[in-house]
Amino acid sequence: MSCPACFQGGVSTSHPIGKETTVHGLATYVAEPEENATPKGIIVFITDAFGWDFVNNRVLCDHYAKGGFLVYCPDFMNGSSMPSRALTLMDEIMKPGSWFNAFVRKPLYVLQLLAMGLPWKYRTRYSVSQPRVFSFVKALRTSPPPFDTNNLKIGAAGFCWGGRHTVLLAADTPSSRVYRHESQVNSSSLEPLIDCAFTAHPSSIEVPRDIEAIIIPTSVAVGENDMAMGANNIQQMKGILENKKVGEHEVIIIPGAKHGFSLRTHADDKHEMEYAQQAEDQAISWFARWFN
Repeated sequence: MSCPACFQGGVSTSHPIGKETTVHGLATYVAEPEENATPKGIIVFITDAFGWDFVNNRVLCDHYAKGGFLVYCPDFMNGSSMPSRALTLMDEIMKPGSWFNAFVRKPLYVLQLLAMGLPWKYRTRYSVSQPRVFSFVKALRTSPPPFDTNNLKIGAAGFCWGGRHTVLLAADTPSSRVYRHESQVNSSSLEPLIDCAFTAHPSSIEVPRDIEAIIIPTSVAVGENDMAMGANNIQQMKGILENKKVGEHEVIIIPGAKHGFSLRTHADDKHEMEYAQQAEDQAISWFARWFN
């Protein structure tokens, strides 16, 4: 479930360099590898609560693209992402202060945050958003690839809210399998929607059920101090995944890191930036491995 840490963190001062377009019916931010480079595959970037137009999400898409991937970041929330102002409000709520702040200002901040959070929670609930995610990935798998290849590789990268969607995609149930486009190898047999998955600090994960269901190679980056999952669930998740098939799954626990560390960093915090870079390197390495 969502916790205060889901709405905490910094806002990037970098500038996205990708483009906005429509892909399979959804508004999508697209980040591409260097000019004239054929992508290794497609990464479907499933965001945190702040959605496809949040600068941090777009900047990280750009970083992934530099690793040689075509990155799609669709608006899976259908225009209902949390405003970035929620980050400022949560910082004000969580910081210590005078009695005046505690009894006058903070209650006002809480009301403002609730006015944003409750509609977001309802409009982006998984029963509504999951079909949208699966339909998009199915369209990618069954359509002609956007670049020249006869074996399109597709990966999912999910963060916080998007982590659960990624885990569900990695479960690869028989009912979710589809026939690839006729231009692709193995187009005559039902195939999984994705080839591999990466998730950082996923939220709303049911441990052990959701983790036991994972089949597709999955890499998880999670902070040692992640309050959304908790230490017991993190250790249980690690034990389940890494004992499935040796080498096909991994859970990297980053000492000192908190929930949201891979995305919502403060540029002036050396440790936060190091944690984020570690998760970024982990993701790029994982996709490169399974796309080859």
